[in-house]
Amino acid sequence: MTQVQSFFAKVGALLSNLLYQPDWRNLLDVLIVTILIYQALKLVMRTRANSVFKGIGFLLAAAWLSSILQLTTLNWLMQQVINTGVIVIVILFQPELRRALEQLGRSKITRQVFGTSSRSRVRHTEQQVSEIVRALNNMARKRIGALIVIQRQTSLGDVMESGTILDADISAPLIENVFEPNTPLHDGAMIISGERITAAACILQLSDDYSISRELGTRHRAAIGITETTDAVSLIVSEETGIISMARDGRLTRYLDSKSLTILLTELFTPENGALSSWFTNIRSKRKEGSHEK
Repeated sequence: MTQVQSFFAKVGALLSNLLYQPDWRNLLDVLIVTILIYQALKLVMRTRANSVFKGIGFLLAAAWLSSILQLTTLNWLMQQVINTGVIVIVILFQPELRRALEQLGRSKITRQVFGTSSRSRVRHTEQQVSEIVRALNNMARKRIGALIVIQRQTSLGDVMESGTILDADISAPLIENVFEPNTPLHDGAMIISGERITAAACILQLSDDYSISRELGTRHRAAIGITETTDAVSLIVSEETGIISMARDGRLTRYLDSKSLTILLTELFTPENGALSSWFTNIRSKRKEGSHEK
């Protein structure tokens, strides 16, 4: 019996046990494997490895069909490819595997198991917030236009694919350098996901809301548009006036200062402080909307 036939036979036996002889161990086993497969697919779908996975799926399907149709030569060839598949996957998916292990190491469960202190996490969050605020203030002072999108629960994988993947630490010099005029990545949106700058020069769909003032430029319309279809938060620096604005839930809030930005970003990087969101929204909604700029 070939390895493909053996694999499907084991899967059939497992399903049979679940249906006719249910056991909590089998259910737990299937649940854990399902979660692992889901997380793997979620990770892969946001990267270029998506196409490679489709190719692997095609090879598995070809091996299964060749076994069913008794195409001996083709089945032998597929078996040779599958036998070396583990090594090939490790080589092809080295960046994705490293990123997955890094995310596992930064997860809340891992931090609790290995005793990462809350004080250390707070310092790390404060450093990231400080870097973003410093970059925004520097660009505002120099009148450098910028658009930063912070991913939350809704995946922005398709948006990231439209730009250039960076996967870099959050730092003010890098953010400022990306948006420096006449540089390759300055035109477009920067995506921040988790604790990393994941992509730059990304293309966003403009908002179709006719109530938005016509005086607002494409940067602001793009910032509002991404928040209409996702739960992301956009930060905008006007290149004409240097005003820092925020788009959230399809609404634009302007004239943000360092204190407001620090409160907002601290909430975004520590979601458990959800009360800050309501406080920030209530305070900013009372501000009068000023003049419009690009």
